[in-house]
Amino acid sequence: MEKEFPIIETSRLILREVTIDDAHDMYTYLADHDVVKPMGLEPFETVEDVWDEIKWYKSIYEEGSGIRWGITIKDSGKVIGSCGFLNRQSKHYRAEIRYELSKEYWGKGIASEALGAVVKYGYEHFQLERIEELIEPDNLPSQKLEEKQVFQREGLLRHYEFTRGKFDDLYMYSIIKEDFHLIQKTLNLIGTTNK
Repeated sequence: MEKEFPIIETSRLILREVTIDDAHDMYTYLADHDVVKPMGLEPFETVEDVWDEIKWYKSIYEEGSGIRWGITIKDSGKVIGSCGFLNRQSKHYRAEIRYELSKEYWGKGIASEALGAVVKYGYEHFQLERIEELIEPDNLPSQKLEEKQVFQREGLLRHYEFTRGKFDDLYMYSIIKEDFHLIQKTLNLIGTTNK
């Protein structure tokens, strides 16, 4: 892992390291049942719960098993979600990607913009070959987002996780480096044609 936490900038967003100072902003969405349910979590009850989440982000970065960026809008600097990798397997060149976003920003292309930037970063800086995401079958918005990013659904993992007192089935989605480069090449060709 890099020593200095990397910053990713897109047209509307800055993805950066979160700190304790961001806890109140993060509590806004982590206390929302609709946001945390797909994460297999109960809504956070206190800002102190968010401190534990921030400490976890820091620990996975320091141990090299993951990285989690806070998603901020350029104009405000307010953290409105997070996106990043976990369960990184350097030996196998793969990692899982996860994200969540404040409900106030759903349907505005923010998650897609952040996810695309993080996927690109994973291929360019971590030399990943494969990026995976596990999604609950009833989480249709995330499935649509992954398919828009050209992730492929590989199958159903039955009773894969035990969360909130029950076993959950999860779809396995993935994108490999070859898919990503093909998309980039296609986008570059479209851009050249439109000039």
